[in-house]
Amino acid sequence: MDEHPMKILAIHADYLKFKPMKKALKNAEEVEDKETEVKECLVVMTSVEKKDENHAKEVSERLVAEAEDIAKQVKAQTIVIYPYAHLSSELGNPTIAVKILDDAKTLLEKKKYKVIRAPFGWYKSFEWRCKGHPLSELSRSIDLSQPGAVVKREEQVAKPLVLDLKDNNALQNTGAFILAWAVHELFPQAIPILSLSQKDLFTVDFANVKFQQADLQRIGKKMDEFVKKNMAIKEGIIKAHHAFQEELLQHYKKHIKAYSSGSFTGLLPGSLLLTSGGVKAFSLENISGSYWKNDSNNVMLQRILGHAFKSEQDLKDFLEQLATAQERDHRVLGEQLGLLLFHEYSPGAPIFLPKGTIIYNELLKLVREEYRKRGYKEVLTPLLYEKSLWLTSGHWQHYQENMFNMECEGKTFSLKPMNCPSHALIFKQKTWSYRELPLRIADFAPLHRNELSGTLAGLTRVRKFSQDDAHIFATEDQLEAEIEDVLDFEKFVYEQIFKLPYSMVLGTRPEKFMGEIKLWDKAEALLKKVLEKKHISYIVAEKDGAFYGPKIDLRVKDALHREWQLATIQVDFQIPQRFELTYEGSDGRKHTPIIIHRAVYGSLERFMAMLIEHFAGKFPLWLSPVQVKLITVTDNQTAFAKEVYDKLFAAGIRVELNDKPETLPKKVRDAELERVNFIVTIGEKEVDKKTLAVRSRGGKVQFGVSVDAFVQELQTKITSRSLDE
Repeated sequence: MDEHPMKILAIHADYLKFKPMKKALKNAEEVEDKETEVKECLVVMTSVEKKDENHAKEVSERLVAEAEDIAKQVKAQTIVIYPYAHLSSELGNPTIAVKILDDAKTLLEKKKYKVIRAPFGWYKSFEWRCKGHPLSELSRSIDLSQPGAVVKREEQVAKPLVLDLKDNNALQNTGAFILAWAVHELFPQAIPILSLSQKDLFTVDFANVKFQQADLQRIGKKMDEFVKKNMAIKEGIIKAHHAFQEELLQHYKKHIKAYSSGSFTGLLPGSLLLTSGGVKAFSLENISGSYWKNDSNNVMLQRILGHAFKSEQDLKDFLEQLATAQERDHRVLGEQLGLLLFHEYSPGAPIFLPKGTIIYNELLKLVREEYRKRGYKEVLTPLLYEKSLWLTSGHWQHYQENMFNMECEGKTFSLKPMNCPSHALIFKQKTWSYRELPLRIADFAPLHRNELSGTLAGLTRVRKFSQDDAHIFATEDQLEAEIEDVLDFEKFVYEQIFKLPYSMVLGTRPEKFMGEIKLWDKAEALLKKVLEKKHISYIVAEKDGAFYGPKIDLRVKDALHREWQLATIQVDFQIPQRFELTYEGSDGRKHTPIIIHRAVYGSLERFMAMLIEHFAGKFPLWLSPVQVKLITVTDNQTAFAKEVYDKLFAAGIRVELNDKPETLPKKVRDAELERVNFIVTIGEKEVDKKTLAVRSRGGKVQFGVSVDAFVQELQTKITSRSLDE
């Protein structure tokens, strides 16, 4: 049998768009520089192997047979033959490859298919939407050593459902039941599939329906009717009515129950209240799309998100908090204040404008000062690494679907999603003595993770980001003290600098993990020991650790009492072993170090999102992009205003001057909208006395302020990183 049979990947698509961008081969065929769109098609991606060159006719015929077989199954009349070199590691002669594909095109056209062949020998941009049914993505291997036969390998591997039950809430579950019931009454064809609840919200996914935003009002009225009737909800007999529900029961039979009220029966995880009137009020927030089993190859579902409440007052309080949160939304404030830019050309990769970059750099300055005190060494590392690095680290096996991969000179490279493997390379480049440990390596290199476009959300869920990332290489005897030092570091930043309340969460071994269980048990026991030794209360999140080690996550509460998961500490026995890292111990023998992965801010992007919303854009003086705004009353004060500007600027204070020919009220209003810390008005009196009229952001005004005294006061506040305005 041929060791490497020809491979094809077939996609049944709603549409395919492709455009030739750049020649990959010098003698690539000439094509038009335009985008092609093909709708309702079967896309057959293929590459011609070197070993296929002597069997061109047979390969063409078998390619046609495979394409026709799949097209009949999915009822496709249009076929796109798409040359895709990445399916092969031993590409055939381009001239022969073009002939094979052209012959296949001709044969398919004779069978009455409409056939489009994408250009050969070009780098192409492409976009498609997969239909998401069980046959919509297939891969097959053509084995010419078996005449008349084909090796088929359907790649539609079922992904496990993830049903998080730890935060299930009876009130929210009841809200989900009433929602599914109301939708059933209004949209009888809709299939309620998966309901989930948390402390303060619920979601229900539906198939076989397409909601409009206006439908929420109708659904809400129907839910009101059920609540007012205060109908009994009883536990019933579990029975699946659809394939989706059958799969749910197969995975979670012990957790799912059937509940009924009147003629309606629904399947939900967890418990419900006894009557529909147990929910006194609710709010339906939005409609969104979700994929069955979170797999973009599967059918798109409709998800409705809502909140259930015990009283009308709870609903009122919630709506007020929601309105406040919307006013503080970092995406809105980021644009209004000139901090950030999000662009469709690079989804999930925020652009920091000059003012946003000031905040970003001030955060880096703070942590770099602490690094110097705490013995960290900062490094600069590459963004792109060859596949073998990720195989060694285990990321290829455990994290590949979240990585951006590309081909270069016949090799696969990935943009790094994490810094730990590159730091392992740094450790491996020399022989270390136990006397040189712990080694604390810090890195702010950009990271890239391939998040689904539908999950991207401002700075909180991105594809490109940076962490205040560090890895501590330590002996086992040093682990406890190092973890304590990191906890102290976190306490300094969150308590002393930002005065933010926080809690700790211990994540234990996940279902998919790397390494020996005994090492996991040792690492988990150590984290518990340190937390308890320092009298830090914590909760345990079972199976929530990283694939290489358990972790302590820090969750911060902002001004609206919302939680943000930011800092993390992870103990890793696995990567040092996989990279064969060693140090020379006091006994003269080789030993394996342990790695502590840690980040204090976590993602700098996410940390900034939290700060923007926590402070509502009114940053403390040391963080503010514009600390002082100078305003002249008339042109007569411009010369003195520039003198003041120069003195503030020379003192390192971020200052702007507005000497435009505008009214004073407009200048003041514009400065207030920019949320600057101090507005300094300069009129005739100020010029005569060489003093300032200073208005703080809180509205307090001081007249006759000495310029030197004002500069000194600002410098003191900035140096101390005071949270005062």
